[in-house]
Amino acid sequence: MLRHAIAPPSGWTKAPHTVVRSRRMNSDAKVLLLYVQGLPDSATDRPLGELARKLDMKGRSYQQAKKQLTENGYFHEWRSQGDGGRWTTEQLLSSTPLTRDEAGSVRAKLSPEAGQLARPEQQPCPPPPPGAQCPAVGEPASRSVGGYEPEEEHDEENSPPNPPSEPQPQPQPQPQPQPQLKPNPESEDGQAPDPETTATPRQLARAERVLLSLRHSRRELLLGVGEARALAGKAARWLERGVTESDLRHALLAEPPKEGVRSAFGFLRHRLTSKCPVAPAPVAPPEPPPPPVRALITCTGTEEEEHLFRPLGDETECADCRRATAYASWMVATDTYDFPPDMTWRQRFVAVAKADALRGKPA
Repeated sequence: MLRHAIAPPSGWTKAPHTVVRSRRMNSDAKVLLLYVQGLPDSATDRPLGELARKLDMKGRSYQQAKKQLTENGYFHEWRSQGDGGRWTTEQLLSSTPLTRDEAGSVRAKLSPEAGQLARPEQQPCPPPPPGAQCPAVGEPASRSVGGYEPEEEHDEENSPPNPPSEPQPQPQPQPQPQPQLKPNPESEDGQAPDPETTATPRQLARAERVLLSLRHSRRELLLGVGEARALAGKAARWLERGVTESDLRHALLAEPPKEGVRSAFGFLRHRLTSKCPVAPAPVAPPEPPPPPVRALITCTGTEEEEHLFRPLGDETECADCRRATAYASWMVATDTYDFPPDMTWRQRFVAVAKADALRGKPA
């Protein structure tokens, strides 16, 4: 390949090979870096996004170029809040990659406090004496007012008071039924409240405070008071389900879309609805405590062998003796001595003794 290059005598910008031959930045990032580096000092007081729009670079292409410049150390940005509560942003674009500490040192040298970026400003007008004002900019001109005539003042000094008129009897007004006012489902700001929420006013206030604070982290999530009040019901459901305010703020700010946010209200409404945590399962009622354990008592079913058992209710015989008593009545009624195979020898002995007692025979 043949190459023909002539160095321009003026109007040129130095471009290091690390920028031109870098494979980690696309052409938009390189052109934006070289364009800003070639601007005069009088044009560097504008933000990077405004300078990028002069190159018809906006939207996703600008965001991608800014991200690549930041990742490779060419672009650094600081946000701070002044004494009056106003947020300011400082941006630094370097022709060589810098770490965060190195960029902070360069920022300290180039800051307006060090006198490097200070520009001549118009001297403020001294405080005027009483009755005097600062002269306005421009030549004096006549007032363009037409068709205006001053009105006369009608007060007690310019016009005599009207004579008192005789009082006339006024008819008594008929009482009219007051119309019943229906509650307006919409709030004063035109946003309808969430009918599904059961949050308390305190939870709604906390949720609204979280939504309004998102603009401090991301300016594109700026909400009006009415919009935040309309979304407070959906955000309060997160607080009802055990989510803290910091976790709610992190969930709304995490994973921002690459193409940016077009509507802060629509974006937050979709995220609050789609990522709402599952409601906790209802807690099962505790199981009733087991019945108290009764003390051991002596069984009254037989007198030959004294034994103890633990009753479940008010019974006085154990289970074996109650079964033997029932079987003894059946033996007397049927006049038989057949026993079931699952009957123990003690139950058979007690059943025979009870059956003989019922027949009147000695045991």
